[in-house]
Amino acid sequence: MQPARQNAQVTAADLIAELQAYASETQAEVSRRFFKTGPGEYGEGDQFLGVRVPVTRKVCKQYASLPLPELRLLLASPFHEHRLAATIIMSGQYQKADDLHRQHLVELYLQALDDQQINNWDIVDTSCEHIVGARARDGDPKILSRLAHDDRLWHKRTAMISCFAWLRRGELGATLEIVELLWREPHDLLQKAVGWMLRETGKRIDEQLLLDFLGRHAPEMPRTELRYAIERLNPDQRMHWLSRRA
Repeated sequence: MQPARQNAQVTAADLIAELQAYASETQAEVSRRFFKTGPGEYGEGDQFLGVRVPVTRKVCKQYASLPLPELRLLLASPFHEHRLAATIIMSGQYQKADDLHRQHLVELYLQALDDQQINNWDIVDTSCEHIVGARARDGDPKILSRLAHDDRLWHKRTAMISCFAWLRRGELGATLEIVELLWREPHDLLQKAVGWMLRETGKRIDEQLLLDFLGRHAPEMPRTELRYAIERLNPDQRMHWLSRRA
């Protein structure tokens, strides 16, 4: 792998060429199955190079200063790994950027959601808390409510997983507000996201907040969501809440 590049040399084309060197059709086929790219599945039609995520991350380190126009080119690529790389780089830039550049990164991220370029759970989960979640935590929490009210799957998952921006700091933030908007969702990828954030609320903030939510909603919660939410409770508690639903 090449040493970190200077700003004047950094282009999307260079990153694409470097990722291509690690491409594997065998891994691409595994990824197409794993990320449900078949007809009617949530990742229908997505294309893969077959580059593993740790390798993609290593390559991205050499392109940390990639300019916004080059990030747009990556996001517009038909290949999943190119779009993932764009959001990894954007996440790193947000942490060090000034307010104006942060705003541009948020706008680019939201546009990529609208354009179906951020279109699978791994891209969302890798990046949303560091960009959209960070923006919400830093003074614009309504951004998550707007995403949660959107009809589209990845907008809703972005709203929920972005709450990690608070939870990792031991803060509740807008987590339960977004949970209340999404806990009845029928898609299993949203049920898993809601259950995951409830579990982390109980673990990182206060278990009683989780128990209070279960007390209100457990009998009606989707089973997948409930199982995720109670995963860290003791066996007797888990059996109790599962029996409430049954």
